[in-house]
Amino acid sequence: MPERPTDFIEGMTTMACNASCAVHLYAANRSMETRFLYDADAELLLVPQAGRLELATEMGRLQLEPQEIAVIPRGVRFQVRLLDAQARGYVCENFGAALKLPDLGVIGSNGLANPRDFCTPVAAYEDREGDFELVARFQGNLWSARIGHSPLDVVAWHGNHAPYKYDLRRFNTIGSISYDHPDPSIFLVLQSVSDTPGVDTIDFVVFPPRILVAQNTFRPPWYHRNVASEFMGLIHGAYDAKAEGFVPGGASLHNCMSAHGPDADTFAKASAADTSRPDYLTETMAFMFESCDVFRPTTFALETAQLQEDYFRCWQNLGKHFDPARP
Repeated sequence: MPERPTDFIEGMTTMACNASCAVHLYAANRSMETRFLYDADAELLLVPQAGRLELATEMGRLQLEPQEIAVIPRGVRFQVRLLDAQARGYVCENFGAALKLPDLGVIGSNGLANPRDFCTPVAAYEDREGDFELVARFQGNLWSARIGHSPLDVVAWHGNHAPYKYDLRRFNTIGSISYDHPDPSIFLVLQSVSDTPGVDTIDFVVFPPRILVAQNTFRPPWYHRNVASEFMGLIHGAYDAKAEGFVPGGASLHNCMSAHGPDADTFAKASAADTSRPDYLTETMAFMFESCDVFRPTTFALETAQLQEDYFRCWQNLGKHFDPARP
């Protein structure tokens, strides 16, 4: 957390970016009292990890706590107010098509993130004059202008270009009840589609508490590499594929075609597990920003003292188990 007084804008550090999105971490210990922000380049997906926030927007106010998310559309003016002494979390800037709920296909009419659980603010306005600053994110830069009144003076609104929030604990998890570990697309909350069918510029995926019941199966995520690039964060608890070293507020990055999967300890435990019994995953909430483009870490991300230089060692103790003579 920052030691000096730092609001949301000052505490936002770019960790990785590409043509489709930019991912940031934020840490703040004061509210944006006389400062307002809008992003002309992208819509913002906020994922708090610690500390409650109030998002005061042109359309009204949203209160946000860890394990909830909020989306602020492109161009909407807002202000972040801290409801606790400090706050930190993740932000994804989406430069592509607006985030939307995925089509459920064979799942049917309901499941995953249900539309009824999304909340938009009730209209509210403030008639406030003074010496204020309006910060604009435009063409990848931050621009500042002095204004003499609060921009949150919209008395009423209608339409669908509005901020909204969603409680990740309301996610209706779907999984395999027979065998095999299913593709993580069944954990999809929101997506930004590309111009290529079946390929998204951004998938926002969540891994909430759930029950694993698949039998004769390696239950954790399997070892894989794929065309998607995966930025993963942990909001609460432990992640089942890496119980050690991946802490709440941290992040991991596996870019396009980089092989990855559970660490050696998780492999050993899962391989010896009795799959005739269900496995209850509780007290956990992890997420992933997945993109068809490659994330490019910033200099800060590569040089920060928090960088886990020996991350690769979590796989070094994986042994060779295949025996062609074994039935």
